[in-house]
Amino acid sequence: MTVKRGPGRRPGSADTRGEILAAARRVFAEKGFDKATVRGIAREAQVDPALVHHYFDTKEGMFAAAMRLPLTPEQVVPALLDGPQEEIGERLVRLLLKVTATPETREPMIALIRSAMTHEYAASMFREFVSNALLFRVADTIGVPHLRIEAAFAQMFGVLMARYVLRLEPMAGAEPEELVELLAPTIQRYFTP
Repeated sequence: MTVKRGPGRRPGSADTRGEILAAARRVFAEKGFDKATVRGIAREAQVDPALVHHYFDTKEGMFAAAMRLPLTPEQVVPALLDGPQEEIGERLVRLLLKVTATPETREPMIALIRSAMTHEYAASMFREFVSNALLFRVADTIGVPHLRIEAAFAQMFGVLMARYVLRLEPMAGAEPEELVELLAPTIQRYFTP
């Protein structure tokens, strides 16, 4: 006698929600928010779309849960501020290159960047997180105008876009140390009165 399984939890893994989130991060990173679909994420996670809806009411809710970034402001701010102000540009470049060095930590960031380019909710979320939780806290602590720290961030944002989204060569294949040597002096200029 064959028992037909209905929708719901699939047999096997005890962490179906976690597997759906991992699949969502991959799909959002590849397609951005607008082009990612619940069906596509379900297909990537090898589950029924109804199971995705069981865990997440909306695609936006799934996006918010999936975008757990690899670093929190509580980690980033002290890492940037720990040391002489004359070296903050180098610390910023190293930090971003380190965080984006592996797919596990890079994919959530790239997914958020792609989604922010095409979806106002994601852009607002990204803007609030980057500006208020990170940039302005650092700027206020070291006494740098907000415009300067945003200019530094904009340059590093461009590097991440060229390296990981557009995959422009030779930027995409450059060694991290080569990029630190190239970028750190320019980034530091934004932090020097």
